[in-house]
Amino acid sequence: MRVHRVYTLQALEPGLEIELEERASHYLGRVLRVGAGQEVVLFNGDGHDYAAKVLRPAPAGMTVRVARCLPGIPEPALSITVAQALTRGERMDHTLQKCTELGGAAFRLLETERVEVRLRGDRLDKRMAHWRGVIVSACEQSGRSRVPELSPPVSLDQWLGKDPGTARLVLDPGADCSLAQRVAGFGAASSVEFAIGPEGGFSEREIRSMRDHGVRAARLGPRKLRTETAAPAAVAVIQAIAGDLG
Repeated sequence: MRVHRVYTLQALEPGLEIELEERASHYLGRVLRVGAGQEVVLFNGDGHDYAAKVLRPAPAGMTVRVARCLPGIPEPALSITVAQALTRGERMDHTLQKCTELGGAAFRLLETERVEVRLRGDRLDKRMAHWRGVIVSACEQSGRSRVPELSPPVSLDQWLGKDPGTARLVLDPGADCSLAQRVAGFGAASSVEFAIGPEGGFSEREIRSMRDHGVRAARLGPRKLRTETAAPAAVAVIQAIAGDLG
């Protein structure tokens, strides 16, 4: 029988009896029909999984007892941060989901000149909550025990003004160096951050500004990719060369 895996915000340790949040309880109880006595796996982002037994199934508050700590899947040796310009509708969901499955460590959201989505106030709060849910679901599915960080949108200038303490790249079809060549030159680097433009790409001014701030350009093959395709493809390339897909 398949053992189902869900995320919780709560602290976890063997012997602890907890009531799961409504989201996890509904998913296990109503969607998967998990009953009393069945074992599930919980994780809260601390790097471990936890085996637990269902004591009282309830769609709004399932009670479980944590049985033991399990080793989580190791994170990639090279920490990858995706700086993604805001995109419309399901495109952002796709980027966050696939990059999480592939091992991306963090997401920085950018507001750039050609971004068509401007989020403020309650609308921003709702989208951030939705996107965090997409990331958590991708962790549940892929087996990750660490949940990638998601930062609220900032302007490109704000992003450039922060010292990341790591190598920065921008995907640019006009670059004279491939992403694979850039990654091969990282050496013993432990992290990298790369920027992806919106549907219309970065403007020439933005590309110049990034170059002036030391962001190195890299191309991703001979074809122009959609923004929701570019980020997962780049993470896969980096992982294959310097991460855990090799």
